[in-house]
Amino acid sequence: MDATANLPPQTRGLTVTARRAAETLAISLGSVALSALLFSVFLLLLGKSPVQFFQLVWTGGFGSAFSIQNTLQRSAPIILTALAFAIPAIIGLTMIGAEGALVLGGFVAAITALPLIAAGAPPLVLLPLAAAAAMVTGAALIMLVGWLRHARSVNETISSLLLTYIAIATMNFFVEGIFRDPASANKPSTMPWGKENMVGAIPGTDVHWGLVAGAVLAVALWLLMSRTTFGFAARVTGGNPRAARAQGLPVGSIILTCTALSGACAGLAGFFEVAAIHGQANASLVAGYGFTGILVSFLARQNPLAIVPIAIVFGAIEASGGLIQRRMGLPDATSALLQGLIFVMLLASDALYGRLPLFREREGA
Repeated sequence: MDATANLPPQTRGLTVTARRAAETLAISLGSVALSALLFSVFLLLLGKSPVQFFQLVWTGGFGSAFSIQNTLQRSAPIILTALAFAIPAIIGLTMIGAEGALVLGGFVAAITALPLIAAGAPPLVLLPLAAAAAMVTGAALIMLVGWLRHARSVNETISSLLLTYIAIATMNFFVEGIFRDPASANKPSTMPWGKENMVGAIPGTDVHWGLVAGAVLAVALWLLMSRTTFGFAARVTGGNPRAARAQGLPVGSIILTCTALSGACAGLAGFFEVAAIHGQANASLVAGYGFTGILVSFLARQNPLAIVPIAIVFGAIEASGGLIQRRMGLPDATSALLQGLIFVMLLASDALYGRLPLFREREGA
């Protein structure tokens, strides 16, 4: 019999939860450690030092005040796109369209701002309207994926990936066409916003407010999904949609709401990329943050609170890319290779859950 059977229900529940949390942490850290080991072997085959590589990752990510701020700057869109993946995952949907929602949201924010700037609207009016336009655009794109899944049983992974390509192509079509700034000869872009209309930095830093927005949203979405009746209904839907329908839960509404929240997070990431970094929409929006967010969400096991620190670690990997290239002569894609290895190891590690003796429920007399 279960050794926890004689414990009070509350204590037994805490024990099971703690065991599962420990199992998740151990398997995730083990996957990362194995990925680092395999990557070290790859570097040795190239005649490079793994120790130097990881030292440069630390130096480039956290070695100075500038490095830390660069890391946090890069972490902001990763947090938002990781949330964009995590929320649908809770209801059992594998959405990989955050990159498309980010790009299209950023583009719509850019063109929404242009007539407002021409009309002399102040930043206090301009920025909220542009952010709202980006979030609505992202929400509409990912909601379309949710509707196709619910109403037409279209695989959400395939449809969200295809819509990402469509979103990027749409942005390129308009940026290279009717919305192109004639002055952007080498890199087609929309008209610039101007420094006076950009999102400012957090006082005392060079980090924009997107980091704060991501952290606040992470806490808010954790509360929504773990401490409300809606969150409970979403988890039931993710566990067994048929049982959820049998209990009278509005599965369709839950799917559309969660996908709308997902798209809004990614669209907001696009807004900050335009309003705080680039000042205009162009091909720089296609930076792969949406796909890095998938990896971060997997590593966090779709826990919004865990997403924030993990995103900062991956922000450090992104921030150290230039330093690694200069010091070791490795291409920018080296950090992407490391991230890919981590992703593969995480997927493979799913087979270990519930199989490790250390974390199984012990049998007692």
